[in-house]
Amino acid sequence: MARLFFFVLLFLSFRAYAQDGKALFQTNCAQCHNPVRVITGPALKGVTDRVTDRKLLHDWIHNNTKVLASGNTYFTNLYNQYGRAPMNTFPGLSDAEIDAILSYVNSYAEPLAKTNTSTLPNPPEEDHSLLYGIVSCILGLFVIGLYLHNLNLKKLAEEKQGLVAPPPVPVYRNKIYITVASILLFGVVGYWMTQLGIGLGRSQGYQPKQPIYFSHRIHAGLNQISCLYCHTNALESKHATVPSPNICMNCHLAINDYRGERLQREDGSRVNPNDEIRKLYGYTGYDPDQRKYTKAGHPIEWVRIHSLPDHVFFSHAQHTKAGKIQCQTCHGPVQEMDEVRQFAPLSMGWCINCHRTTKVDFPDGTNKGNRFYSIYSRFARELATGAKDSITVENIGGTECQKCHY
Repeated sequence: MARLFFFVLLFLSFRAYAQDGKALFQTNCAQCHNPVRVITGPALKGVTDRVTDRKLLHDWIHNNTKVLASGNTYFTNLYNQYGRAPMNTFPGLSDAEIDAILSYVNSYAEPLAKTNTSTLPNPPEEDHSLLYGIVSCILGLFVIGLYLHNLNLKKLAEEKQGLVAPPPVPVYRNKIYITVASILLFGVVGYWMTQLGIGLGRSQGYQPKQPIYFSHRIHAGLNQISCLYCHTNALESKHATVPSPNICMNCHLAINDYRGERLQREDGSRVNPNDEIRKLYGYTGYDPDQRKYTKAGHPIEWVRIHSLPDHVFFSHAQHTKAGKIQCQTCHGPVQEMDEVRQFAPLSMGWCINCHRTTKVDFPDGTNKGNRFYSIYSRFARELATGAKDSITVENIGGTECQKCHY
């Protein structure tokens, strides 16, 4: 029994040792190294074959400056190859922990790319307009048939009574037909012109092709990058701002080879993410082979999607910071979109309906909430007495013309 217990402990300790190697690599090495790809530093897989002296590897990781001072040829060439940038020292790592990291990188197997089924073209939504139109026409013909049948019965009854029926009036001179046709014509044309006028300047569903295929689903969804990392001013200013290429390069200096899910456009055409990363390098003037900027960069000409008329005032800070509105309220589930589209109509009616139903962060007397609203003392009394259970944007003037138009 004691021997069995010893082997169980040995097995568990071996598994924990292997898992610790991955955790230690992620904590200490992953910022600059990848097991199979060159990023800031060299790929580490097979390092024990290139440097067979395990003690020398331990010394290099503990204090690489000391190894370089000793004149070791391999590490001196490596130091020169990677721009003479000194590696961080890790004197706190034990030899066992370093061996765990080396064991992990040597046994590392890169996961195969998966097909992203969520980016496959969505099946078109069922449109029953044609069916409704056919049914309406059939019902209309049925009503006309009943009306004609009623006329024939009336004519037969009058003939049986010996009454002389007046001569039939042609359709084009029949006032009833002309009146009904005129009402229908003006109704259809008026509705069409009204909808056309309402839709002027709107672009709901607009989804342009951008100069670089940027997947919000990969960045904001799978990788959980905050919206505010790229759109830095969304909480503080009127505009959310489009990120500069330098913000992209904060990550893509190290991430130069995409091995994740396969991507494709809305039309089903395949996208090579590495080609898109190279486009970014072209805009910034960065040479990934030399790992430095070799020429002047220029801005990325992103195609604007969301746009409001010039006579409309809109502040992101007023909605996101003061109003605590989430980005998805107006922009939709951006974290699920590969190619971003305009989700909401952004019409005046849409905004007003939101102001009528959205509750403001009114202070509740416990020092919580936006204390700016404390100037509305009448609302504070109504909340205290139970006359109101909440205060909406409309209550504080959110539907007045001057709030948005100036």
